[in-house]
Amino acid sequence: MNKLMTSLIAVAALGASHIANAAEYVLDIKGAHAFINFKANHLGYSWLTGRFNKFDGKFSYDANNIEATKIEVNIDPASIDSNHAARDKHLRNDDFLYVDKYPTSKFVSTKVVDKGNGKIEVIGDFTLRGVTRSIVIDAEKIGEGKDPWGGYRAGFAGTTTIDVGDYDFKAAWAGKIQLELLIEGIRQ
Repeated sequence: MNKLMTSLIAVAALGASHIANAAEYVLDIKGAHAFINFKANHLGYSWLTGRFNKFDGKFSYDANNIEATKIEVNIDPASIDSNHAARDKHLRNDDFLYVDKYPTSKFVSTKVVDKGNGKIEVIGDFTLRGVTRSIVIDAEKIGEGKDPWGGYRAGFAGTTTIDVGDYDFKAAWAGKIQLELLIEGIRQ
């Protein structure tokens, strides 16, 4: 009986130490080391690019247990910036982002798959215009380590494509939007 109890305690301790290795990070938005960019085909003639200037988020990450990673990102769609004020005003209206009715957008991971060699597949729920759909982000770890200010950081890059028709955009001609996520987090 004593050996059984010792074995159970050892297993519980190993499990707890594995969980304890996951570190919590917040996105470095104050230092402008995180970006959410987009690229959309413009009428079939060229590319329109831009970014969202206001967002925040957090993630938990353990290099030894990547599949336990959890990610949450909140986006202010009114912060869209395509480097053209009149176009940005149009993108904020009810044809596109409809920011008066839907002032927030969000991504919450539901599953993370370690593909090996720093490649990661992040599956999660993306909410835009009040509609939530599951999306897949193909990501890769850029690096991690100590920073010059005494902190510790981890960085990732990812891409995904969404079809605006899935999110009830009135301007269906907009088609598909490519999102590029460049995320650097500061360990807490």
